Amino acid sequence: MNLNKEYWSERYIEQRTGWDIGEVSTPLKEYIDQIENKEIKILIPGAGNAYEAEHLFRKGFKNIYILDFAYEPLERFKNRIPDFPEEHILNENFFEITGSFDLILEQTFFCSLPPVRRTDYAIKMNELLKPNGKLVGVLFDMSFAKHGPPFGGDRTEYLTYFSPYFKIVTFENCYNSIPPRKGSELFMILKKIH
Repeated sequence: MNLNKEYWSERYIEQRTGWDIGEVSTPLKEYIDQIENKEIKILIPGAGNAYEAEHLFRKGFKNIYILDFAYEPLERFKNRIPDFPEEHILNENFFEITGSFDLILEQTFFCSLPPVRRTDYAIKMNELLKPNGKLVGVLFDMSFAKHGPPFGGDRTEYLTYFSPYFKIVTFENCYNSIPPRKGSELFMILKKIH
């Protein structure tokens, strides 16, 4: 399976987007709602329909960047939130972007990548974060019956990728998952260490 730009565009065109819950997920919403500094620079990779960015934007955050390989969800986002700065909408490959961010939000992007790319993901996240920057988000804590995407895993496995690059602030079972995902998610707050 070639998980390229065309693959993801086709999923959006055909509306085969089972990961899309139609709103910002509760764990990320609650995390966002306690952030006081609205000036921080935030990246949401694999943003899809970018409900997290919409929530942030409506709360007054202005330095938000969304990124997706597929053009279609970004176009939908532009139509939904026409005031969002066009130059903050990136239709690019995550592994090729540059920049530095205070916060990166993870919601179903990690599980879309083949497991062989997970170390690359951790390295790239570390590279994109400013000193003491944070990677915050939700990961699946389960295996899937069919070969992905989504690709599952567990806490022990994930920590092998993140521990060399991040201080583990929080990495625990999600207490506030949406009902269909209850008991199958981990919430993480990772801080860049070098």
